[in-house]
Order: sequence, then C-alpha cells, then structure tokens
Amino acid sequence: MTATPLARRFLIDLTPLRHTTYRRVFVGNAFGFFGAQFTAVAVPVQMYALTKSSLWVGLLGLAGFVPMLVFSIWGGAYADAMDRRRLLLTSSVIVWLATLFLFVATVTGLVNPVLLLIALFVQTTGFAVSTPTRQSILPRLVGEADLASATTLNFTMMNAMIVFGPLAAGMLLAFAPGRGGLTVAYLFDALLFTASLWATYRLPQLPAHDSAAPAGWRSIVDGFGFLLRTPILLASFAVDLVAMVIALPRALFPQLGAERFGGDGAAVGWLYAAIAIGTVAAGLTSGWISRVRRQGLALLAAVVGWGAAVAAAGFVHQLWLVVLLLAVGGVFDLVSSVYRNIIMLEACPDELRGRVQGVRTAVVVGGPRLGDLRAGATAAAFGVTGAWVGGGVACVLLVVTLAVVVPSLVRYTKPRTVG
Repeated sequence: MTATPLARRFLIDLTPLRHTTYRRVFVGNAFGFFGAQFTAVAVPVQMYALTKSSLWVGLLGLAGFVPMLVFSIWGGAYADAMDRRRLLLTSSVIVWLATLFLFVATVTGLVNPVLLLIALFVQTTGFAVSTPTRQSILPRLVGEADLASATTLNFTMMNAMIVFGPLAAGMLLAFAPGRGGLTVAYLFDALLFTASLWATYRLPQLPAHDSAAPAGWRSIVDGFGFLLRTPILLASFAVDLVAMVIALPRALFPQLGAERFGGDGAAVGWLYAAIAIGTVAAGLTSGWISRVRRQGLALLAAVVGWGAAVAAAGFVHQLWLVVLLLAVGGVFDLVSSVYRNIIMLEACPDELRGRVQGVRTAVVVGGPRLGDLRAGATAAAFGVTGAWVGGGVACVLLVVTLAVVVPSLVRYTKPRTVG
C-alpha cells in the first residue's frame, strides 16, 4: 500500500463511481459516446464521398455550430428552470432519432449533401440541449466533494471514447467501404445510444430549485449579465474560441487521408483519434494539474502549445508523426480544458450553473464546428497544408496577443482555499 500516496498524486481519481446513479449514467454515457464517434467519422467521410469537396465538409461545421450556439443557451436556461431528467431524456431522444434517420437515408440510398446537413442540424440541436443539462446534474449525482474528480473522470472517459471510437470506425470503413460501412456505422451508433437513454430514464426526478427563475429571455439575459461582469470567464472563453476556431484541423482529415495517405479509411480513423489519444494519456496522469497555482498562465501556455503542435503536424507526411504531434496537441488541450473548467467552477454560483454551462457548451462544442467551417473554407482557398499550418500559427499569435491585452488572465492564480 506504499504506492497509494503516489497514485493519488498522479493517477485519475475513481471514487465518484461509488455513487450508484452516477455510475449508471457514466457507463451509459460511455456506450453513447463510443457509438457517437461512428457517426462523427461517417458523416464527413460520406459528405466528402458525395461531393469531393472539403468546403462541403466544412459546411457540416456550420450546420452543427448554429444549433449549438442557439439551443445550448436555451437548454441551459431550461436546465435551471425545469426537471432536468425530463429535459435530458427528451433532448436525448432527438439525438437518437436523427441518428436513425441517417441510417434509413443511407440504407435506402436517398442520402444527399443537403440531407446530411439537415440531419446533423437536428442531431446537434438535441445534443446542444442535453449537454448543459447533463453537466448541470453532476453535483446532485456525486455531491460537492466528488465534483472535481467526477468532472475529470467524465472528460477522460469521453476522450477515451474519441480515441477508440474513430479507430473502430476507421477499421469498419476500411473493411466495408462505401454505403455498407456507413450504414453499419449509423446503426451501431443508434444501438449503443440506447444504453445512454436507459441510464437517463433510470435517473430520479431532478426538479428545479425553489428559487429558480422561469426559463426565458430574462433569465438568459441574467446569465449573460453575470458573464459580462466576470472578465476572467470572458477571457477564458475567448482563449478556447481561438484554439478551436482558428487551429482545429478536423474538417481536413478526409481530404488529408485521400490525398496524403491514399484514401486509407484506417488512416482517417487514426487522424480523428489522434488528439484524444494525447488527451486520455494526460487525463490518466492528471493528478499534478491541480497543484499548479498560476492557472491563467498555464492555460495560455497550453493553448500556445496546442497551436504549435497543430502547425507542426501540418508539415509532415508520415502518418505516425502526424498522429504523434496531434496527440501532443491533445495533451495541451486537456490541460487548457481543466483550467477553463476550474475557473468556471470558482466563478459561477450554483443557481446560474445551467445558464453558464449553456454558454460554455456553445463555446466548447460550437467552437470546433465553426472551426470546421474555417478549415474547409481556407482549404478551398489555400490548400490543405496552408489551411492546417496557417491555423496553428495564427492560434499562437492570437493567444500571445490576448495575453498582452488581458493581463488579468496571465496573473490569474488559484485561491489558496481551493483544492
């Protein structure tokens, strides 16, 4: 047992799994997130196969960004104002039905680029509402004492699924290219998501607090007012937008796989998994992160590292080296994500958590979709290498500029009473 103190310092904390309801939700979400990666790979691959254009693949980012921007904010407001179990179950059913539509449209051969955009829009609408709702129920499932550990555990689990899901999807599309593989991918996602639906159905009632404000424009305005009065939150959100919108190369993976790696479906799977490989590795050894006091400086340094790793990956032509550099970027991404989450938890009171989580969801999940549009559009203008490398370099320059303009973020230090 002499290794226990060392393990507690460096390895991920599993104690939140002692809570039965949380454990059930955690397992259900693990199945759901794993299945979702099959659709996440299949949709852009199918779009590129239909259009032979990264611009169309980038438009998938726009189709996902708009509902994330709008409905995550409204979802956060309703998560503060109504029974969160009912809202989570309803929004999850919307996601499930959209996936079934993709399966039916593909198996019947009726799918086209516009239908892909519409299906993704509907699916993301349900996801936009469910995400802040799912995040806001966490304190009720594990209590305040296990909240930080449960947050890290959730983030690591999701990224583990982002590792293994795309790899499995890539192998599926390599062995069954064309409509057959895409059909199986959508069906597999729909089947696995039923585990998440079941876990949500088994949740207890989670009514709104007695003092909760009714959902509507006024409550949303109140949430934004809190953000505007909290510059440190605005700055941390801006850093995330720069990292994801300017540097994320995800929409370029199908074109890179076709042009640089001979259309190998397994190579595309590795590209989609690469960032999360680094994220998971960092998450499993994340005990040291909470001991850093200069969290604002660490956040900025991590995003600079992310941009530099992305830019370097755009230059190389060996698949293993691209994956390695993107994995290094994933390490930096986990560090920046943890510090952004810590800053939010320290600054946000419980009664505003749903609304602030809604805005954070719009930034964290919507930003990459806008990044897909940026990557696709710049690839059409400058080629895949120019779009990839240019995005990473621009990210570094913008973060350094932000550090100069907002010195309070550089000086942000963890309160001594926290942790």
